[in-house]
Amino acid sequence: MRVYLGSDHAAFELKAHLMEHLRSAGHDPVDCGPSSYAPDDDYPPYVLLAATRTAQDPASRGVVLGGSGNGEAMAANKVPGVRCGLAWNEETARLAREHNDARIVSVGARMHPVADAVRFVDVFLATEFSGEERHRRRLAMVSDYERSGELPPLP
Repeated sequence: MRVYLGSDHAAFELKAHLMEHLRSAGHDPVDCGPSSYAPDDDYPPYVLLAATRTAQDPASRGVVLGGSGNGEAMAANKVPGVRCGLAWNEETARLAREHNDARIVSVGARMHPVADAVRFVDVFLATEFSGEERHRRRLAMVSDYERSGELPPLP
């Protein structure tokens, strides 16, 4: 699977580790930057590039990385059609795919040991969307809101 990765300085080393890990696991990782460590870089250009490329490549997934992963998830979710989940354990990584059909996962490099972060990404990539009607219905409501700006009807 092609996997687009983007980070900032806080996750530069984790991104490099994940690039090698994903390659050795048979994936096709694509580094969307940064290409070198800069202690004062900004994550939006790299994260938005990874999210945009993921959105344009339907069979792919994305991984965005930062200190906490929060800003990166928020930025990725600004790209039309993208759903990015913040993973802080294996269950949240799995549920982002299984229930929310997220195509991008965000992980905070300063929040987890490298081995844990790698496991979150592996779980995310290995999990399929359940396709359950309740999840499809909820995702349709969000997609409809994105297109129209109109709130779904209250029950």
